[in-house]
This record gives sequence, structure tokens and C-alpha cells, in this order.
Amino acid sequence: MSKLRVLFADDEEMARKRLRRLLAALPDVEVVAECASGDAALSALETLEVDVAVLDVQMPGLTGLDVSAAAADLGVEVIFATAHAEHAVSAYAHGVVDYVLKPVDADRLTLAIERARARVTRTERGSPPHAAPPLGRLAVTVRGEVRLFAHAELEHAMLEGELVRLRVGEELVWTDLSLQELESRLAGADFLRVHRRALLNLAHVERLRPLPTGGYVALTRRGEEVPVSRQEARRLRQRLGL
Repeated sequence: MSKLRVLFADDEEMARKRLRRLLAALPDVEVVAECASGDAALSALETLEVDVAVLDVQMPGLTGLDVSAAAADLGVEVIFATAHAEHAVSAYAHGVVDYVLKPVDADRLTLAIERARARVTRTERGSPPHAAPPLGRLAVTVRGEVRLFAHAELEHAMLEGELVRLRVGEELVWTDLSLQELESRLAGADFLRVHRRALLNLAHVERLRPLPTGGYVALTRRGEEVPVSRQEARRLRQRLGL
């Protein structure tokens, strides 16, 4: 098993000391950066290979919430370790792995890290468990009716808050199906999970615009933009033979 590369950030020295000790005790975990601010964490994320970021919420300059948005674009999973419980709902809506309250308990941090490891492993393998054979059409319940869409019509799916937005031809359709469920139903087609928040039909991609972070912005024939994280950009290049 490859080591999980972890960055952690907290502006309090004692909190960093505790996280450093707890993370060092976990098997198959490598701490690649320790940061005392959100700005330092963002800089490290943009230059280092990181799988998981453990972030405090309130820090000088960029907050943990600010950094988590950038981490998502880089394909980095996020765990919050904070004394502020009031941000939990917003954090989970943005797809964080876990929300651990201070003082951080060893068992609780272990659980959060293993949840993050499961997500990273699933992404690296490139397909969700128990994927069903594709049926050629996607069934989605819309306003009480079951709509059937041909796979070829679906351009991309994007997580927005608690719902997933589908671009199907000229329509925008919202569903409570998760991206993982959609990925499972669309297995074997031209779809690729290109971001923690996005699933993309490669048949609709016209070009890829490189980003300084190592990721891409995928531009569809319709002119819409879909983010491709740094980690998923590697898989995409392999898929395209680049």
C-alpha cells in the first residue's frame, strides 16, 4: 500500500504539535507539509503532491474554507480539524471528507484519515465498487417523472451544493443521485471522473486548457467549462495517450 501524503495547517503551534504527533503514529501516512497559515497551505498544495489536507477553519489570511476550495480544484481530499462546529454543514456541502472537533482525538483522526484513504484509493482505481453494466440510457427522476437520457446526450455532471447538475443536450437537469452513483451507472462509456465535483463525457470535449496547478479546464463543444483536477489530469492524459 502506498503512503497517504498528508498536509496539515493550523495557526496554533500547540495544535500543530498535536497533529504532528498523531499523524506520525498512523501507519502508511507521510506528512509532506506542516503550515502555520492558509496562505502557506495553498502555496504548498500548488507545489507538492498531496492526497489529503487537514485544515483548521480559522487562520490568518486565507481561511481553511478558502483553502479547501482550492484543494478541491487540485483533487486533494480535505479534513477539517477545528474548534468551530458551526461550519460543519457548509463544509460537508462542499464535499469534505470529515469534520473533526478539537481537541483532536487519536481514534477520531484515524477514522477521518481512513475515510480519506478510501476516497483516494477509489479515485486512483478509476471506478466505483459494484459498477453495474451500462444500459445505454440513464434513468433520472425529475419532478416526479422518470426521464430516460441516452448516454451520448449527457455532456457532464457537476456537483452544486447538495444536488448534481446534468447538462443533457439543451437541458439542465438536477438530480439527487450522487456523482459516484452516476459514475457507476455510466461505467464502460466515455465518462471519466475528472474532479471531486465533476464527471465528464470525453466525447463532448473539444480542447483542454492547461492550468498552472497541473490540472486542466476542459472546454466542451458547447463552450462550457469543466474543471479537471491535477490528479485526474494524469489519468486523462493516459486515457488520451499523451
